[in-house]
Amino acid sequence: MNRVIAVFTKESFLVPAAAIILGLLTGAVAMLAGGFNPIKAYASLVEKVFGSSYNFGETIRQITPLIFTGLSVAFAFRTGLFNIGAEGQFIMGMIASTAVGISLDLPAYIHAPLAVLAGALAGGLWGAIAGYLKAARGVNEVITTIMLNWIALYFANYILNAFFVPAGQQRSEMIKDSASITIGWLSQMFDSARLHWGTLLAVLAAVFFYVVLWKTKTGFELRAVGLNPHASEYAGMNVNRNVVNAMFIGGMFAGIGGACEILGVSHYQAVMAGMPGYGFDGIAVALIGGNNPLGVVLAAILFGMLTFGAAGMKFGAGVPVELIRVVIASVIFFVAAHGIVKVFLKPILKKKEGGN
Repeated sequence: MNRVIAVFTKESFLVPAAAIILGLLTGAVAMLAGGFNPIKAYASLVEKVFGSSYNFGETIRQITPLIFTGLSVAFAFRTGLFNIGAEGQFIMGMIASTAVGISLDLPAYIHAPLAVLAGALAGGLWGAIAGYLKAARGVNEVITTIMLNWIALYFANYILNAFFVPAGQQRSEMIKDSASITIGWLSQMFDSARLHWGTLLAVLAAVFFYVVLWKTKTGFELRAVGLNPHASEYAGMNVNRNVVNAMFIGGMFAGIGGACEILGVSHYQAVMAGMPGYGFDGIAVALIGGNNPLGVVLAAILFGMLTFGAAGMKFGAGVPVELIRVVIASVIFFVAAHGIVKVFLKPILKKKEGGN
């Protein structure tokens, strides 16, 4: 218990917490400048999220993919890599799970796990491409992952149109019921909110993240390679293999997120005119969460609440939805510019040092 309390008193927690408060205050100033009441706006946001069981359930649904993509980005960051490709990996998870969900006819206890696994493998392999190019050719993973995002978008659309979209439609057929991971009884409890097993998988993924990186030999090697690849190679570690492994595992997280979005929420995949955006939001979630699995979960909760509750601000206080992006951008700014945040935290930190 003392260790848990210690985590929440460390500077690594105080900085994001202070950044969130400063971001909310900055958003309040922006609202005041626009002639809106920030207190009423934030109250409307909270009312939107917690005002009904349906809205609360939909908020959980909104949070779930953000946990997956946040973990994807954070895992790569922890190993010294910049995975900007969670969006593409998310899309590959979507198309793979759609293909399995439509094409196969299996018992539910096999079909649904197989569809999720297909999404995980597709996302992982998509991430591993960037890892291989980095390891074998020294190609910067930022460039390759950005390019792979667009390739994934158009490749997924091609597969959909070629094999799974009925004539004259803009979306695939529905997946088989046996592939669905929707929790029917729980959805009924939350007035038909689209709740699914993916939320539990997201929490388990965060636990997996922690166990792999800090409790296994593989995780030690991954972190060592990220900190200093030359020293790791001198110590006998296979640097190239670890780079590919890191991107593969990170891609798996995003791929599972994409699979859960198909199997648990929509039950079909639409031909996409643009990217879903969860992968890009995952970068912000990882940054706010300090690339820590617990931090990522908490950041995803905050991000999901702000995103879903933005509609409440619009209807309850007349605040444009775009202003919530000002709040989110402000939080990200203060997390990135942690030197500014530490100026505000200096009295607290000095008091702690004096107390010690």
